[in-house]
Amino acid sequence: MRHAQASLNAILDTELALHVSYCRDWGINETELADLPEASATMAYTRYVLERGSAGGLVDLHVALAPCVIGYAEVADWILAQDFTKLEDNPYRSWIEMYSSAEYRAVANAARAFLDAAGAGISDQAVQRHAKTFGAATRLEIDFWQMGLDRSL
Repeated sequence: MRHAQASLNAILDTELALHVSYCRDWGINETELADLPEASATMAYTRYVLERGSAGGLVDLHVALAPCVIGYAEVADWILAQDFTKLEDNPYRSWIEMYSSAEYRAVANAARAFLDAAGAGISDQAVQRHAKTFGAATRLEIDFWQMGLDRSL
């Protein structure tokens, strides 16, 4: 329960606030944001995550969320490790700093630990099911990121 609470707090109190703040900076207030139609890539990924959690269970849900929860921390670390990365005047500095922060690192590490513990001793069939879920979720997460790149071109 504490793991679930920490995950929800990270999403609702930290991630959502950051993304709403970006929209505000781009001239979209929270009311307008709530009224915008959901993009297809967003719907595909979020519905897949919910479907995996409903059809499977808690572990399936966390496997489907892993490309996002763990992946964002990995992406932020990769960005910071690049020689060409400049934080000053970078419009995504707050995103990079949040996802590379100690607080978010704790969320990503807790997600890893949960999956490691849940995966201990599971059958080969379950491993294959989770690998398939993770692969599909990763492809949908890639589409989500691509949507943002396509819109910015």
